[in-house]
Amino acid sequence: MADRKEKNIDGWLGEVSRPPQLRCPVCHSEIQPATEAATEATLTEHVRTDHPDWISKEKGEGNSTAVSDLCVEGATGTTTSSWELITDDGPLPRSGDGASTRLSLPERRPVRHRPPGEDTTFRLIKERKNIPISQEQLVAEVKGIYAGLIMVETKCIEVDNAQKALTDATNKLNDEQWQALIALHRTLLHEHHDFFLASQHPSAAPALRRLATKYAMPARMWRHGIHSFLELLRHRLPASREYMLTFIYLAYSMMTLLYETVPAFEDTWIECLGDLGRYRMSIEDGDIPHRETWTAVSRHWYSKGSDKWPTTGRLYHHLAVLARPTGFQQLFYYTKSLLVAIQFDSSRESVMTLLDPIIALGPNQVSSFSTFSTTELEFVRCYGIIFSKKFPEKFDKSADNFIDSLDNFIARRARHFIQPGYWVGMIACCAIAGYGNERHPFFEAIRNPLSDRQGGQPLEEHDVPKETTDAITLANRTHTVIFQRYGDNNIVPYIHVTLVFMYRLTFIPEVNDLVAREFPWKLLALMLNYLVASSSSSLNFERIEGEAFPEELEKGDFCRPLPEDYAMRGLLWTDDYFPGGHFDGEQCDDDEKYMELPSMVESRKERVLFLSCRIAAREKQWLRYDCIGRRFSAATTETDADPEHLPDAA
Repeated sequence: MADRKEKNIDGWLGEVSRPPQLRCPVCHSEIQPATEAATEATLTEHVRTDHPDWISKEKGEGNSTAVSDLCVEGATGTTTSSWELITDDGPLPRSGDGASTRLSLPERRPVRHRPPGEDTTFRLIKERKNIPISQEQLVAEVKGIYAGLIMVETKCIEVDNAQKALTDATNKLNDEQWQALIALHRTLLHEHHDFFLASQHPSAAPALRRLATKYAMPARMWRHGIHSFLELLRHRLPASREYMLTFIYLAYSMMTLLYETVPAFEDTWIECLGDLGRYRMSIEDGDIPHRETWTAVSRHWYSKGSDKWPTTGRLYHHLAVLARPTGFQQLFYYTKSLLVAIQFDSSRESVMTLLDPIIALGPNQVSSFSTFSTTELEFVRCYGIIFSKKFPEKFDKSADNFIDSLDNFIARRARHFIQPGYWVGMIACCAIAGYGNERHPFFEAIRNPLSDRQGGQPLEEHDVPKETTDAITLANRTHTVIFQRYGDNNIVPYIHVTLVFMYRLTFIPEVNDLVAREFPWKLLALMLNYLVASSSSSLNFERIEGEAFPEELEKGDFCRPLPEDYAMRGLLWTDDYFPGGHFDGEQCDDDEKYMELPSMVESRKERVLFLSCRIAAREKQWLRYDCIGRRFSAATTETDADPEHLPDAA
């Protein structure tokens, strides 16, 4: 069995390393060199013998090196196979002699070095002529490439499946066999690269451009050319570690090349680059710096993808995996992946890898979560119980522990609470929205566009699950603690994301009444009046009291969204909040996006006051605003708050 396996792999190696077939650039006929080393000599001799007129013409135009400058392109396979490419307009026509015509695609050949001492300062090289490409040539080219691609893809599938079936621990491949497998998959990646360049050529007809999508070429490239082989390598670790590193770097280079040259499938290339970064990260268990580096690389690509396609939940799931071991951030990304337009339901299972161990913890079992503070641990446990419905008897105790420790946690973290603050706020909103459960009454109401809403009957407590009632109660208790920290600018991001959610609920009265009933409106009014009193000279009340979204403060040419804007982006209740073009022109990395700048303090206050004015305009039964005195008050209180008698600042 082992001899036959070794013989098969040696045969694959022979197929991969056989001399390339050549095609004459003048007559397009195939030329088979005796050896790979004789390719250039064979082509030169063919041109000198069969095309002397062409050589004379080139020399007459001053191109004395015409033959030596010929492009040598390797061709894989022939067009005599039984497959057929079919476009939306019908089958692609076959070329007259059944052979494809290779285009001058970007060459992969070594750099020619000049002899030592040769002066090339004033040497001029005549620019090669650009020969127009006809549709017939493009069709023939794509057909020829696809024929070879099918052959190599079939061989890759056969090899990978055969190796996966061999589960014997003694079945180990030697170095030459691993190199053969890498070469085989590298050939498939190169064939895909050539196919994309030819089918997406600027001169290609629309039907030809659609072929890559019609035949799912990006997905096939990832599945058969990269992912299947990476899984094979991963299951053979640690013996396959060096070969896995080699192939990851090879695949990463090819993906970056496609990202730069084939923008039509940019979304696929970005996600594939993030996945390759995760594979590279996963094999660095002992080298922490390398692991952190590749974690950052993978996060960069997923964040780039989420910026371009903010409603794709799968990308937030990947970011949650990379967020370990931060509990707030992990839970935020997992829940966000369920509350966007394109949900990623697999997050419901993945999030349990975070929640199950924490929910099951006993009173003294906290050693495995030493990186979590008590506040973070109890917070994750509370929302884990709400999400999973497991151990409901632990909820009240965990909620009390979280609330009791929250104020001191905020005080200790100071400016470092800004980011966890808006994560906490959005996690609470996601829990109230039912975690994207299709049958949840809140989620059904929230996901419908405002323009399609017709209103409905107000919901009562018995109409919603107990977990939702617990989520509303816990959120209101959290609001109460945080709203009491007057003068603390670090809690304003939390207030901002909370009011965005509450503003959306004003358009959904059947949900709003139940959520807003116990909301601490009086404490909110006190906080809002404090913001007005402490910053009245720098606030733009024309923007705050206006109908239009208040754009950020500009400092010279500087203008950018707030950090929590990026975190909220894509959530179902923010689709009508941000104006069109709010995120346009932003190409910054995560470190820049989430960097807190001094100028954002006043901008964020304006946003909070703007949202409060809009809520007061729509729901006078909860919050009121006096535009003359510029004061807020809770409609349920007997007396308005006086800024001069507010509690001391936190």
